[in-house]
Amino acid sequence: MKPKKSIVILLLTLSALAWCLPADAHESIGIVRTSAGTATISRGGKILPAAVGTKLLAADTLTTGSDGSIGVILRDNSSLSIGPESNLIIQEFLFSPAEGKLGLLARITRGTMAYISGLIGKLAPESARFETPVATIGIRGTRFAVKVGEPTPK
Repeated sequence: MKPKKSIVILLLTLSALAWCLPADAHESIGIVRTSAGTATISRGGKILPAAVGTKLLAADTLTTGSDGSIGVILRDNSSLSIGPESNLIIQEFLFSPAEGKLGLLARITRGTMAYISGLIGKLAPESARFETPVATIGIRGTRFAVKVGEPTPK
């Protein structure tokens, strides 16, 4: 094998291994893959544009306006699609398969969201949960969509 090929393979292997390391509070848990219209990320009291390529952290809140949408890929290859007028908080994300630490907890308080499970949903489906104001969704399959509307007056 030529030296250049060996270096490329080594770099690719190291980057793949780094992607599988456990995420702490300051490590990226995923990335914004698509963004349209009004779309923001709230982090530590700051509001950032949800631009393509923006790294996400645990506890980030994703918000879209009436013309907005966000597509996210998490480190375990889960994908989230968030529609207009939505608010989603990624409360917890654990992805360290070698240590058996797997978990995803997200809360959608309004709007629409579609989810396609990655490794967490496949390896430990009981560890992936989505909360709404009125229910908790546990992962038992590979995908679902949810719409959270305004509460009805009693």
